[in-house]
Formats: sequence, C-alpha cells, structure tokens
Amino acid sequence: MQHQQHPRKFDIEEARRVLGDVFAPWVQDLNLSIEGIDYEPPQTAAAGWQPGAILRMPFSERLCRNGGIVCGQALMAFADTAMVIANLAANRGYRPMTTVDQTTHFMRAATASDVLADARVVRMGRTMSFGHVTLSSAHDNKPVAMVSSAFAMLT
Repeated sequence: MQHQQHPRKFDIEEARRVLGDVFAPWVQDLNLSIEGIDYEPPQTAAAGWQPGAILRMPFSERLCRNGGIVCGQALMAFADTAMVIANLAANRGYRPMTTVDQTTHFMRAATASDVLADARVVRMGRTMSFGHVTLSSAHDNKPVAMVSSAFAMLT
C-alpha cells in the first residue's frame, strides 16, 4: 500500500480492511474488532480532543495464563495494534509505520471478559507519532492497563 495523505473516503470499513490485510496472521488470530474511529472532532468535542480508535479483543482461554488471567503479551500486542489503527485514523488512511517504544503499566488482572482499547494520538508529526491507550475490562469498564507509545512513520 502506498501512503495516502487524505483519501477521499476514509471510514470504519477502510480501517477494518487494513486490520485484516496488514497485520501478521498471529495478530489476526486475536480476533480484534474495530468498534469506532475518530478522525474529526465532533461539534461537542472538549478542548483536549484527540483522534483515535476503539477496539475490542474478545476473551479467549487461549490468551490466558495460569489462573484464567489474560496474559500481558496479548494485552501489549492488542495495545500496539490499537495504536496503529488510531494512527491510521489520525492520518485518514494507511501509512507504513513501526513501533519505536511502548511502555505498559498493568493496573489489574483481566479475567473472563473482553478487553476494550481506547487508543488516542497525542501528537502526529511528519516522522513520529505519540499516543496512549487505555485498556479496560468490557465487563465493568475498569482500567486494566495504561500504555504509552511512539511510532516512526516510514514514508
């Protein structure tokens, strides 16, 4: 895929297409879904509004370690993927990128519940992007982890 600055049509279907076409098969095995994307502030947006995306990772015993707890490796891969989709939303289209840094703070265990990622782009530059992700349990909407990340834009 080539870099597109602002394609004529960018919507959740395009974001879903990229999710299915670009990521490694093992990431696709997480069965992630895109619940929503935000690339333009709504009329009621607060002053600190940031573009981003909401993704869902369905609960699976295959993602759990001993004790039925969703493993940190799955949560970190989920957060990384969610930030790529958030960057796609902020850019209004696909742009090749690679993770430079990701810091994850685990706050509590995720057990027997889907996990939601609210990924937001804090700053999108010409060569770098910075963002944060809040991972929450879909069961009670309580935070599971906070993630900050940086991406290098490859084109």
